[in-house]
Amino acid sequence: MKILFAAAEVAPFIKTGGLADVIGALPKALIEAGHDVRIVMPRYRELPLVYRERLEHLGTGEVPVGWRNKYGGVSQLIWEGIPVYMIDNEDYYGREGVYGHWDDGERFAFLDRAVLELLPLIGFFPDVIHCHDWHTAMIPLLLREHYRHRQDYRDIRTVYTVHNLLYQGIFPEEVLGDLLGLPWDYFTPEGVEYYGNVSFMKAGLVYADHVTTVSPTYAEEIKTEHYGYGLDGLLRSLGGRLSGIVNGIDAKAYDPETDLELFARYARSLEQKRANKPVLQRELGLPEAPDTPLVSMVTRLVEPKGLDLVTRVLDEWLSENDVQFVLLGTGDRVYEDWFREAASRHPGKLAVQIKFSDALSRRIYAGSDLFLMPSRFEPCGISQLLALQYGTIPVVRETGGLNDTVQSYNEFTGEGNGFSFRNYNAHDMLHTLRRALSFYRQPEHWKQITANAFAGDYGWDASARQYIHIYENLKK
Repeated sequence: MKILFAAAEVAPFIKTGGLADVIGALPKALIEAGHDVRIVMPRYRELPLVYRERLEHLGTGEVPVGWRNKYGGVSQLIWEGIPVYMIDNEDYYGREGVYGHWDDGERFAFLDRAVLELLPLIGFFPDVIHCHDWHTAMIPLLLREHYRHRQDYRDIRTVYTVHNLLYQGIFPEEVLGDLLGLPWDYFTPEGVEYYGNVSFMKAGLVYADHVTTVSPTYAEEIKTEHYGYGLDGLLRSLGGRLSGIVNGIDAKAYDPETDLELFARYARSLEQKRANKPVLQRELGLPEAPDTPLVSMVTRLVEPKGLDLVTRVLDEWLSENDVQFVLLGTGDRVYEDWFREAASRHPGKLAVQIKFSDALSRRIYAGSDLFLMPSRFEPCGISQLLALQYGTIPVVRETGGLNDTVQSYNEFTGEGNGFSFRNYNAHDMLHTLRRALSFYRQPEHWKQITANAFAGDYGWDASARQYIHIYENLKK
């Protein structure tokens, strides 16, 4: 099958979060299964020079943005066997930052129309366009309204994936005609209207041929009022048109046996893994203490990641335990300042790195013993999968993809690859951390749970097969 992925960000070109990791990894698994997969994204100013130099200009065209036409250029590079098309418009993408601009509605309305308008230029009419998050959610509706009458477009089907329902792309009603060239017939509760505004995400949910989200548990959670953000009724009405498919990771890119960022590479060996710990402790300015449990967080410093739980009990937990804790991430100033100040209260126990560093994150995954991820909600989560891949044991809240990928350890059967708690409560988290530490101090149990983590398959193959099943059913 011919499949075109449309997304706002793609690793390794531009990345702000887990969306980019998915678009950078899932197409590889689909290609390995024998399909023709390509990717389309904006050509941002911040595209690294190493990729910019490899771009081949394919041509230019005009892209309708409401009543006006805008320049649209298309360039291509071949990346690990995947054709990646980058859509160029200096007004929209020749600036710093991927999101957060005053005209984001216009920037991504242009992208959605450009993806469809420029298909003849790239000479690729896919069987399926797979759209991701609100930034490309208008493609199914634009295809229906502006292109279905054209022979080359008639048989294209669409899949829309919700990566995080919290970010819906909500803009004033004027964007419907002024930017998208769509008639007011679509501005209804059954269409794209959302409390008096236009929701890009709602367009994807209503008009795509199939909707997916990034874990089975999250697919059920977003049907409830608490997690549905006003779209729960619509999501319930989708029935069998909504599927939850858990994300994977690029198991080749994140392989502790070949990862050049590690001090000691290892292949599913707890003993070999342990050689990374003292080096990480030295790097972070912590005392070298091989027997002291090292707990880590690699996260965006925002409230949905459960940081209010951590700040509530971290002082208590560090004071009562022989333990070390490391945090890597950036985000809200209030959390950045809190953790910096907490590090001064707990010298030798708490290391705080307020920055983004892929290299350091890999050393943290390899060098720590436990990985804390107490999210208030987590559609899928990548960090817990990376921790498991590196043999570091997750402590998570039972929500979204965390619930689907981390099974709490059962000391009687020896099953389970982590520890979990259900209620969003700081002391439930604290109790679970204490339980995890108790097994860390029992070598036979720790050896078993680490073996369970190493035995897991966290790649994309199984999930890719589920996507292929959806694509094939749409073409029947």
